[in-house]
This record gives sequence, C-alpha cells and structure tokens, in this order.
Amino acid sequence: MKFIISGGGTGGHIFPAVAIANEIRRRHPEAEILFVGANGRMEMTRVPEAGYDIVGLDITGLQRTLTPQNLLFPIRVMRAVRKAGKLIEKFRPDAVVGVGGYASAPVLLAATSRGIPSLIQEQNSYAGLVNKLLAKRVQRICVAYEGMEKFFPADRLILTGNPVRTEIADGQRAEALEFFGLDAGRPVLLVIGGSLGARTLNQATAAALPRLREAGVQLLWQTGKAYYPQAQEQAAPFAANNLQALEFVRRMDLAYAAADVVVSRAGALSVSELCLTGKPSILVPSPNVAEDHQTKNALALTRKDAALLVRDEAAAATLYDEALALLANPARQQELAAHIRQLARPQATATIVDELEKLMPTS
Repeated sequence: MKFIISGGGTGGHIFPAVAIANEIRRRHPEAEILFVGANGRMEMTRVPEAGYDIVGLDITGLQRTLTPQNLLFPIRVMRAVRKAGKLIEKFRPDAVVGVGGYASAPVLLAATSRGIPSLIQEQNSYAGLVNKLLAKRVQRICVAYEGMEKFFPADRLILTGNPVRTEIADGQRAEALEFFGLDAGRPVLLVIGGSLGARTLNQATAAALPRLREAGVQLLWQTGKAYYPQAQEQAAPFAANNLQALEFVRRMDLAYAAADVVVSRAGALSVSELCLTGKPSILVPSPNVAEDHQTKNALALTRKDAALLVRDEAAAATLYDEALALLANPARQQELAAHIRQLARPQATATIVDELEKLMPTS
C-alpha cells in the first residue's frame, strides 16, 4: 500500500498530516508513505524529524499585492503540477491526502486527473482557498467544524474533527514540573504563538514579565525562532522566578500537563489540542490569516463558554489582565475546562483513515 500526503507551510497543516501518517503506519506497518511539501517551508525539516520521506516542490502562494512574484505564479503552478505528476507516476500511490498549504494544490490536481482516490482534510472553520478550489475533484472532505456545507459539496463531507497526536493529552503533571524545573506550589501559564511565533503575544508577554513575577506565576513562553534571541534576553532577569522563554516546545504533552492556563493563537491545531487536553484558555486570534479564520475558530469555542477571547488589537492593553484574573480564579478555570473537553474529538485521526481506506479499491 502506498500513500502520498501533501501540504504544509505551518504546524497547523504539518502536525495533522503527520498524525494521519502515524495512524496509517500503525494499521499498515508495511505501507509506504511519501510526503510532498513546498521547498523552503517548515515541513521540509519537521516531516523528516517525524521519520518520513518528503519531496519538495517549488511553489509559493499569491501575495496580497501585485508583485513580480505574482506574475510568475502561473508558471510556478504549472511546473509544480508537472513535477507532482511525475512523482505520482513514479511512486504510484493507492490514495492521496491533501491537508492544505501550497504543495497540496499541484499534488491533488495531478492525482485527481489520473483517477487516484483523493481526500482533503480541512482544519479550519473557514475553508482554505486550495481546498475550496479542489473540493469537486476529490472523493471525500474531512472537516473539523459543523456547517461546512457552505464551502463544500455536502455529499462528500464528513465531520471528523482535526487529527492531533492523542499522546498530547497523556502528560503527567509531576513529570512535567520536573522536566521544566517548576514549583508545584505556584500556578503555571503556558503561552504558545503557533509554530512560527506570534509578535503580539511575544510583545505583550515581554511587557508583562514584572507583573507575572509579582503575582508568583510561573511561565512557559514559546516564542518561535525569529523572536527567541530577544525574548531570551528579556526573560533572563526573571529566570530565578521560573519565567522561561523557549524557542520551540517539543514536549507539548508535558507543557500542557504543567499548565494551569494557556494563552494561544486560535489556529485549528492549537484549538483541537486545547479541546483534547481540556485546558482553560485565552485565545488571541491572529489577524494576519485568510478570511480572519482564526477569529471564527475562536468564536466556535467562546459561544459555548469553552474559552475566553481577546482581540489582537486589544492584547497589549488587556491580555494579561485577563490571564492573571483567570489564574486567580480556579472555579472559572474548572468551568472552562469542563466545557472545552466536551468539544474534543479524540477519534478524529482514526475516522479520517477509515474514510481513506473506504476510497481504496483494495479495501
């Protein structure tokens, strides 16, 4: 059995793709799995770290303003589709999965034009452009939110939830506190700005370090690579107070286990992980995403009293007022945790692979 999984660009695409691959490998240890990503994007390092082969395409997205890069875009797409077609003819997959991102489009175009069974996994509550354009070419569309009929053909939709690593909820608090060198007697705030970091969260957190020290709060602050050197300098005077700047948290299971409250962007993967781990959360949606889809993701939770929302433009003024108030209110933490757990879909990955197997002629 052979599978191609295509897409990437951010952790929100990559980690669900890896979760799907892991489930395929769990069921079919002999299966061959090939990832296809975009050269220069983070999947080209993260996927090999997860133990899978990946091939890169020279493909980028459209810029929001008219640039020379946009003029070259059609040529790049045609070249990428041609290369994807050659990959497919050489590898001969039984099925193809697209998770969104630049590389997903040429691979799915090449696969569906050759009659290869194909599935899309859409993470967000507002569908991405690539997935919307390709929806009528694929056999199945797995979504994480209700009401996606406004984007996709209803007869191809299945509500699965987002594939996340279920082990993300398996961390033990005692091990987590030891791993990060934290004090069991003081509250812990986890700040995660997504795999690439988040300027607003980083700036607000840096400004709040004295307040966190004064309140006796401990901090795990994932900054992202670009901001890390500056954040490391800013946090250094507070190291004795367990206010830690971290470039990237590889043991997210332990970070969630340690945290009493989480401040996060509202990317689809982050929201799904927060549901699975049942963490009381404050969501700060990024305004720099297509169709403001992170705000839509956040509202899906806040309307059910499963999280708090702070707008990006208000974060500098109010984020840490909200965070410190929530850290000081265990009863409110318990309410939010109970509500967010009800939205978890721990079987999402298994359901997606079930649907993938149904599409295959040999299944």
